[in-house]
Amino acid sequence: MLRTHTCGDLSEKEIGKKVKLCGWIETIRAHGGVIFIDLRDRYGIIQVVLIKKSRGFEEAKGLGIESCIRVSGEVVKRKAGTENKDLPNGTIEVFCEELEVFNKCPPLPFQIGDPSVNEDVRLKYRFLDLRSRKMQDNLVLRHKFNKEIHNYLDSQKFISVETPILYKSTPEGARDYLVPSRMHAGKFYGLPQSPQLFKQLLMMAGYDRYYQIAKCFRDEDLRADRQPEFTQLDIEMSFIEREDIIQTMENMVVHLFKEVLGVKLKTPFPRMSYNEAMKKYNSDKPDIRKEGEKFAFLWVIDFPMFEWNDEDKRWYAKHHPFTSPTDDADYTKPEGIKAKAYDLVLNGVEVAGGSIRIHDKERQGKVFKILGISEKQAQEKFGFLLDALAHGAPPHGGIAFGIDRLLQIMTGSESIRDVIAFPKNKAAQDVMIDTPSEVSEKQLKEVFIKVDTSKGSLKKIKTLK
Repeated sequence: MLRTHTCGDLSEKEIGKKVKLCGWIETIRAHGGVIFIDLRDRYGIIQVVLIKKSRGFEEAKGLGIESCIRVSGEVVKRKAGTENKDLPNGTIEVFCEELEVFNKCPPLPFQIGDPSVNEDVRLKYRFLDLRSRKMQDNLVLRHKFNKEIHNYLDSQKFISVETPILYKSTPEGARDYLVPSRMHAGKFYGLPQSPQLFKQLLMMAGYDRYYQIAKCFRDEDLRADRQPEFTQLDIEMSFIEREDIIQTMENMVVHLFKEVLGVKLKTPFPRMSYNEAMKKYNSDKPDIRKEGEKFAFLWVIDFPMFEWNDEDKRWYAKHHPFTSPTDDADYTKPEGIKAKAYDLVLNGVEVAGGSIRIHDKERQGKVFKILGISEKQAQEKFGFLLDALAHGAPPHGGIAFGIDRLLQIMTGSESIRDVIAFPKNKAAQDVMIDTPSEVSEKQLKEVFIKVDTSKGSLKKIKTLK
């Protein structure tokens, strides 16, 4: 075994034992004939002491911080007055008998964990940035969060089902990311903005409680709480009403905050109509925190079904075109129709949104008509859904949580990039692996695409005939 313990495992119980530890040099300092190393791994830090007769002593003198090493030696109690009260194991140290260097580290481009470092520099050297205690704590918390999602939803008889990534480009919502097809010239897949249609199809197929921690993609302008690819907790339930979903999700959130943060949330969460929120706060995601619970949840309900766009001179769905209008809807007056929709807001940030869905073909057709989607377009884009609606579709509804946004708030991070292992920057670039990047002409020809650079610096992409 390369190691017998982790750095965080050791306590006074191990005094007198021989151990092998692996990790990175947090600090290294020499005092005469003695070298002190703070050795770090994901689990903690331990002080290692080398003297001249320790094997590897001379080599240790040339090591810099973040070098990767292994030490073998005995756990001993520190001398009185030399304890480190900032460490859980600060009363002990490892007397090194042998040191092995796995890899030396050159001078660092920045001090790991320094909050003043430019974000693009951190992202360029993400493999170093991820060594910081802050990032490690965030990703461990993310792991626990996802684990408790599985635990809770499994206890409520939900099943996890994976849905396709190579999807179909559909109207509405944000701009799709497109993937050209090699086998079908001139045709494209669209990466899913959410698994919305698939989860509805699963309800129609009889899987009455579905969930998925899903990757979603939107080609939109970025900000602190947006990424071109993001993670969503997607949930759908059959034979339910709005209250069933709200209660089930409230209980899940309470479970997550208790198990992951040790925080007890007060329930039921308050509710507010869309009209009241806009009138009182001029926002459909108001921050209702009071001075001093730290986490203020709010359900916003009774959204308008449609919103008018002056540029396009047409109606758009406030949520999405599969949201169910209320039962008393007058389809001749779109401006007055309410939706069976609901958003969950935390500290002024929308962290989840959902609705009861349309489960009959006739009502779906009426909504498409208001949105300006013709029967032909509806058949081309959503024919499979319309066909499923006509074959015994049950009443159903669901919700989707933005996992990245929720974790950002839970960890007190300034950006969702601090809770994602390998995010894109504000320009939708991964500056570490240098993407997006150009591809070879051969690759483009294989998918029947040609890049036209004839008009200045703007590159136009054409489908080859």
